[in-house]
Amino acid sequence: MLKKNAFLLSVSLLMHSLVFAQVEPATPNASPEAKALLEFIYSLSGKYTLTGQHNFPAAKDNNSKFAATYIGKTPVIWSTDFGFAKEGDKDSYLKRWAMVEEAKRQNKKGAIVTLCWHAVPPTANEPITFQPLAGADPNALASVQGRLTDQQFQDILTPGTALNKKWMAQVDTIAFYLKQLQKAHIAILWRPYHEMNGNWFWWGNRTGQYSTQALYRQIFNRLVNYHKVNNLIWVWSVDRPTRAGMEFSNFYPGNNYLDILALDVYGSDFKQEYYDQLLALSQGKPITLGEVGTPPTPEILEKQPKWSYWIIWAGMTHNTPKKQFEALVNDPRVLGLNDAAYINAINPFREKTGQPKLSMTNPVDFSGEWVLNEDKSNLGAQGSGNLPHKLKIKQDENEVDIQRYFIEEWRDDRVIDDKMMLSGGETKSESYGTPRGTIAGLSTNLDTLNTTTTIIFNRGGQTAQMKTTEIWWLQNHGEELSISQSSVSPQGNRKIVMIYDRQ
Repeated sequence: MLKKNAFLLSVSLLMHSLVFAQVEPATPNASPEAKALLEFIYSLSGKYTLTGQHNFPAAKDNNSKFAATYIGKTPVIWSTDFGFAKEGDKDSYLKRWAMVEEAKRQNKKGAIVTLCWHAVPPTANEPITFQPLAGADPNALASVQGRLTDQQFQDILTPGTALNKKWMAQVDTIAFYLKQLQKAHIAILWRPYHEMNGNWFWWGNRTGQYSTQALYRQIFNRLVNYHKVNNLIWVWSVDRPTRAGMEFSNFYPGNNYLDILALDVYGSDFKQEYYDQLLALSQGKPITLGEVGTPPTPEILEKQPKWSYWIIWAGMTHNTPKKQFEALVNDPRVLGLNDAAYINAINPFREKTGQPKLSMTNPVDFSGEWVLNEDKSNLGAQGSGNLPHKLKIKQDENEVDIQRYFIEEWRDDRVIDDKMMLSGGETKSESYGTPRGTIAGLSTNLDTLNTTTTIIFNRGGQTAQMKTTEIWWLQNHGEELSISQSSVSPQGNRKIVMIYDRQ
C-alpha cells in the first residue's frame, strides 16, 4: 500500500509539473516574464491567496504602506490605475510616468504589479471627472461613469469612424506606457474595462452585436496584435450579478482573450453562487478578487479556496476591523510580501527570468512624515532648539531624500533639503555656505541606517570640524523613528536620542 501511495504521489507531482509546463498566456509569443507570472498564479490555486492593495495614481505606494502597518503584512500585489482626472486630483492622469517608475521599484522589491484603467470615453479628452457634472451634455460624455448613446458605442466599434479613431489614439497612449514596462521586463496583471457587466461605466453592460465583450476583444487586438505588447496577463473582470442582465456568460469574450477571471466584491458579498459560477466559467483558469472593500474571512476562504489573490481598493483598508485582519494574518494560506512561503514560492519563477532572488529580510524603509516627540526623546540640557521638529523622508533602493524643518521663532520654518546615498559613498552638500559630507549605509541586517556627517567650519582664518554619527531605526511597529546621535565639536560632545512619531 505504501509503495502504491508513493507511486500515485509521484504520478500526481509529475502531472502537476506537466500541467504548469504547458501554461501559455492568451498573448501569443508572451514574454518570459509573463509566462513565469502566469505559471506562478496557477501554482497558487487552491493552496494560497495573495494579499493586494490598490494605490491611487497620485499616491505611488502610500496606500500599500498604510495597509502594511494596519494589516500587519505588506501586500504582495501593488495595484494602481492609469488615471483620468486633472492635476492635483488623486486620480490624475498626469502621474503616469511616476506610476511606471513606481512599478519598476515594486517589481524589484518582489511585489506583483497589476494595472487597471478608468478609461476616458472617446467623446472626451483628458482630463475628465468620475461622474457627469451637473448640467453636462449627455451626448458629449466627459466622465468615466455615464452612458453613451447606442450610436456612439457602435461607432467606437466601427473602423473608420471618428470615435473609433479617437478610441485608438487613447489606447495608443496607454500602450506607450505599457511598452516602457515591457522594455523593463516586468509582467503586468492587466485588468481593462473592469466591472463590465455593470451599467455604471461607459463601457459596461452592452450586449448584442455592439457589445462590451466586443470592446474588450478590440482593446486586446489593439494592444497585442497591433502594438505587440507581450508582457500582459489579461484579467477579465466582472462585478457580482446582483440583477438580471449581469450574468457572467453574457460578457465572456472567450478563452483565447483572457488568462484570469476576476470578481469585484463590496459589502462582504461573497456569495457561494458567485464563486461557483465564475469557477465553472473559468474552465480551469485561475480566478481572483479584482477589487474588494473588505477581504474574505478565513471561513470564506475555506469554502472558496481558489481565489488567487484579493486587492483592497484604495482608501478602504481601515474599513475592516483589525481583529479580522489579525485572523487573516495568522492564516497560513494568506501570504504577504515578506512571508517565507511567498518568497520560497516566487523565487523559482524569478530565477527563470533572470531576476534576483528575494531575501527573507527586506531593507528598512524610513519614508514618511515624522514629527519630533520631545516627551519620548532624550535631548539633554540643550533641548530641541537646534534640532529639526519635523522630517519628510523619501527613500528608494539607492538614496534617502530628507527635508528637515527647523523652527525659527521670528519667521516660517527653515527647511534644509538633504540627501544620503545608501551605497556607502560620500554625499557632499552645503549649509549656510559651510561644506558638509555625509557617508551613509544600511546595517548588515538591513534594519538600521548608520550615518557619519563631517562639517568643516572656517572662521577668522581658523578651521574647525564637527563630526556627527547617527543610528536610525524603526520601532513600535514602524510608527516611531528613533535616531541616536553623537556629535563631537569644539563646543563639546553631545549624545541624544530623538524620537519622531509617524504622521
